[in-house]
Amino acid sequence: MNKNLYSKYLPITGYLDNVSGRPGDSFDVKVSAQGVDKYKADVVRIICADPNPEGPGLRYETQNFELAGIYPARSQCIDLGSYGEVPASPCFTAPRMLIGLLIQPGILRNSSSVLAASQNTVGDGWVLEIDNKEIKFSYKSTGGLVESISVTIPMRCLSWYHIWAGYDVLEGRLLLGCQSKSDGALSVQERNVELNRVAECSRLTFAAKKTDNQSADHFNGRLEDPVIYAKLPVSECPPVLPDEAGHGEIVAWWDFSIGIGTQALVDRGSRGLGGRLVNIPYRGMRGINWTGRFMHWQDCPREYAAIHFHEDDLHDCGWDTDFSFKVPTYARSGVYGLRLRQGVNEDILPFYVLPSNGKKKNKVCYLASTFTYQAYANHARGNCDEDMRIRMKDWGANLHNPDDYPSYGQSTYNFHPDGTGTSISSRLRPVLTHRPGFLTFMDNAGSGLRHFSADSHLLNWFEDSDIDFDVITDEDLDNEGLSLISSYSTIITGSHPEYHTSRMLDYLQSYRDQGGKFIYLGGNGFYWKIARIPSLPGVIELRRAEGGIRAWATAPGESYHQLDGEYGGLWRRNGRPPQKLAGVGFSAQGLFEGSYYRRMPDSYKLEADWVFEGVTEEKLGDYGLSGGGAAGFELDRADFALGTPEGTFILARSENHSDSFVTVPEELLSHINTVTGEDPADLIRAEIVYGKLPNGGEIFSVGSICFCGSLNYNNGNNGVSKMLRNVVRRFAGV
Repeated sequence: MNKNLYSKYLPITGYLDNVSGRPGDSFDVKVSAQGVDKYKADVVRIICADPNPEGPGLRYETQNFELAGIYPARSQCIDLGSYGEVPASPCFTAPRMLIGLLIQPGILRNSSSVLAASQNTVGDGWVLEIDNKEIKFSYKSTGGLVESISVTIPMRCLSWYHIWAGYDVLEGRLLLGCQSKSDGALSVQERNVELNRVAECSRLTFAAKKTDNQSADHFNGRLEDPVIYAKLPVSECPPVLPDEAGHGEIVAWWDFSIGIGTQALVDRGSRGLGGRLVNIPYRGMRGINWTGRFMHWQDCPREYAAIHFHEDDLHDCGWDTDFSFKVPTYARSGVYGLRLRQGVNEDILPFYVLPSNGKKKNKVCYLASTFTYQAYANHARGNCDEDMRIRMKDWGANLHNPDDYPSYGQSTYNFHPDGTGTSISSRLRPVLTHRPGFLTFMDNAGSGLRHFSADSHLLNWFEDSDIDFDVITDEDLDNEGLSLISSYSTIITGSHPEYHTSRMLDYLQSYRDQGGKFIYLGGNGFYWKIARIPSLPGVIELRRAEGGIRAWATAPGESYHQLDGEYGGLWRRNGRPPQKLAGVGFSAQGLFEGSYYRRMPDSYKLEADWVFEGVTEEKLGDYGLSGGGAAGFELDRADFALGTPEGTFILARSENHSDSFVTVPEELLSHINTVTGEDPADLIRAEIVYGKLPNGGEIFSVGSICFCGSLNYNNGNNGVSKMLRNVVRRFAGV
């Protein structure tokens, strides 16, 4: 770990305990500030989060939430990296102790990586560690005397090794051994030394050591079957592995194949020395016994008895609450931000206010894609170059980029240091990408926004179009169900609702099929399946299984979520293509560039021509703040074989995309053959569709991430804006 890089913190930042609430609900605010003794806080309503001077600009409206004022500042630390922890027990530093475990390194460095340790508050105890040259076992007794022993064995990443180490105070003995499980190579060392006992009981940690509340020297890789034995072996032979050992030889055995869906460490020994995992390392991982016969960890847990630890895993920063605030009863539903200010430094923490229960709601509901924001949380793209930083400063944009601040954890589009993809994301940390004014790309034809900031183009359009709306989030829908949305005339998404649970799709499908009007204003939506469970609020998991355009791929046998045990990957591979819900699904992707649509014959039919009332453009959307056009970056199209409802009208189709655009992998059978039989180049298109359903439901989808970026062009006086206004007013009956 580059400690200097991971120790860099924002001047002032924070996070909230919840993503949303209703009038009367409370939020806890967690703040960390560097080198100051106070800061200011207040609340704003976020109308537009695009700092581009060619657009509406950053539009905030100060609110009275009865919290504005000055607060004392403090710095709060982050315990980055995953590990296991077992409460202190005398057996961990008994007069005789031997620990054995299986390891698979993911990365080997010059610096130390701790496999297991048991140390008290003053550092007495033992540490078992490795680097790229040797394995080392150190024992520090009460009084400060330190003795150590090491072995050298050629170690390779992704290979399995059995390591054991221990001491005998009474016999004055240190022992350390390692055996390669691939070629059987064995190395054992023993020393006769004078040892004293450790006077104080110590906790046990796996994959890191811990002092006070901070962990250090993290191991990147997999551990399996840690065992504490009552005595050292009498020969150079390895201690027997727990499946083969009699229980009389075992003091404790943490079988990682038990409780895979939890954060608990279960001890199969007689003492029940259970522990916990910190920062959600990966479970349901292939262990040393994996045969390939079972692809689901639930079918044969002992083949998935490994836990994969990483030095940069992060669940909950665990910061103390600085203050709390309550949403006023008079607050309207909308998108808000808690603004923290310290001199020239500022951070705005977005949150969402739902309408009050039992009160009349607006007819239009905006569904904020907070699970997608979370999947991309702190996406470090490596593209924040000097030109982009100049633009950020000139525009008054958010100046903080995840490239510079890995200490806040990363996104599911990034890799851990050992090359594995990130599959867990939490919102219980500062999320730099979920901020107004955040620039994602150096877009020479527009603003370069994605996700939260890009979706504010729709919020601004609502405001300027005098369309009253309510807001709910993905998390609210997943928690509360169909009743949360059933009374709305129309549900509208933002630009990129990509990540969804099965419950969310069920609720949206039921809403639509029971007569609701559904408007999908993005591209590459309803694409990846995610898991979440009540015991880990604020956490999502995904496994990038099988296919699709993806940042990384799961290994064979690791496509099932650890949290809920369900199969991961694309919703299309799970039998629910996006076309079944929205009428269109992912078809092509290119650079962050926008083109335009051209009307199709269906758009002139009597049942659909109302959509284009007042629209005179030949090239629809050949302008905008996202790539310079309404049809760009990620494109969706209709496909009746994949579930586009029969009778759906294809109103417009994009054209003239650059050579950077490619057909998505799930459509390709070979380099020339596709699932549909069309030429791959012909699948590079976005389609605007309108469909009527049997029970009165209707759908309207635009098939492009860039669409919302065109709404505010020419102050909203354009064909894209007029078209959407026609649809929203008809669907909502306003």
